[in-house]
Amino acid sequence: MQDPYGDDQTPLPYQAPTQPAPTPYQDAPGQVHPPPYMPPEAPRRPAGGARTGAIIALTLLLALIFGVGLFAGWQFGRTSNTGTNTSALQTGTAPAATVPPLTGNNLQAVREAVIAKVKPSVVQVNVTLQGNSGIGSGVIVDRRGYIVTNNHVVNGAQSIEVVLYDGTRLQAQLVGTDPADDLAVLKITPPSKGLTVATLGDSSKLQVGQEVLAIGNPLGITQTVTNGIISALGRSVSEGQGGATIANAIQTDAPINPGNSGGALVDLQGNLVGIPTLSAIDPEFNTPANGVGFAIPSNRVAFVVPQIVASGSVTHTGRAYLGVRVTDVDANLAARNNLSVDHGALIVSVVSNGPAASAGLQAGDVIVQLDNKPVNDSQSLTDILVNENPGSTVAVKVYRGNQQLTINVKLGELPSGS
Repeated sequence: MQDPYGDDQTPLPYQAPTQPAPTPYQDAPGQVHPPPYMPPEAPRRPAGGARTGAIIALTLLLALIFGVGLFAGWQFGRTSNTGTNTSALQTGTAPAATVPPLTGNNLQAVREAVIAKVKPSVVQVNVTLQGNSGIGSGVIVDRRGYIVTNNHVVNGAQSIEVVLYDGTRLQAQLVGTDPADDLAVLKITPPSKGLTVATLGDSSKLQVGQEVLAIGNPLGITQTVTNGIISALGRSVSEGQGGATIANAIQTDAPINPGNSGGALVDLQGNLVGIPTLSAIDPEFNTPANGVGFAIPSNRVAFVVPQIVASGSVTHTGRAYLGVRVTDVDANLAARNNLSVDHGALIVSVVSNGPAASAGLQAGDVIVQLDNKPVNDSQSLTDILVNENPGSTVAVKVYRGNQQLTINVKLGELPSGS
């Protein structure tokens, strides 16, 4: 896979919350080789200036980018042309609890009903690796036994065992993976009594402040439920060099710990709205930051999983494809390269016959605006492209030497397997 990011790539401080099986309270993920990102060990320091410095450092890291590469922008069911198709999934379920409408005085009863409805669809995923083992979570999304989880949970697995809600242990086969989205699909043979299947919700309708529950196997403690709210929407989160980039990620303060990966993030109607995947890392103490977790939105799951079920792979990525590699422009880079501007995204290279090359963009161009939105660095370019659709035409304003040009680019779709 060609690296879709810029040359100066500094991973954001995130880690995927996976957990080794033998010692459930040990903090080192077992499934990731290497883990998506693990900052250097930092000695514990007293609060005060050091803590302020760490906060500033984290803010700067979150503002940095790794370059926007060959893709940016995903379709998540925001419009009718997304290609989202759940018809490949058979969602009929074994009897499940019903959830009463939320009123002003029945919040606890609603939570209990949601948990009763969703818990039987959440499984534990035990993975045997080369000389190691690991634990993650998964969600049953098809009555034929198809389960969605994170790719990093099963990556490199020699064997996979699924533990159902009632303790039944079943061998699972890996149907297919989508590393670019950090998603994977497993298949088990359903027991005679059938399976409880999660209901996929519409993540495009989520609102900041909305209450959600996270269900999974944190730290190897099975069938654990945590609650919180939607803290933010539309985040672009990277798992680090060579890892997936989750666009439109759901940020939540519902605790997500090692072992939660691949589990369920649900709303108070009992709908699956996300797959918990990452937690932010506090760079001062090299530990997960409290209340800063991220989930893959359910609309992306609804887009990807039916393709894997139908063919074993992702045939249509739904990601906008620009066909460039870029890096941040700052005053130092501008001075070294004699650029006309001290901000923007410098094109390092263009993909032959890609959308950018076909439109006339060149290496050395500095992108300063896209679709009438300012581009101050690579991250802002990513944020703009996340909301663009494959096939749409966007106006890209660039500096080429001292000349300012506006070039219309028809965005492509990232080829599967890229």
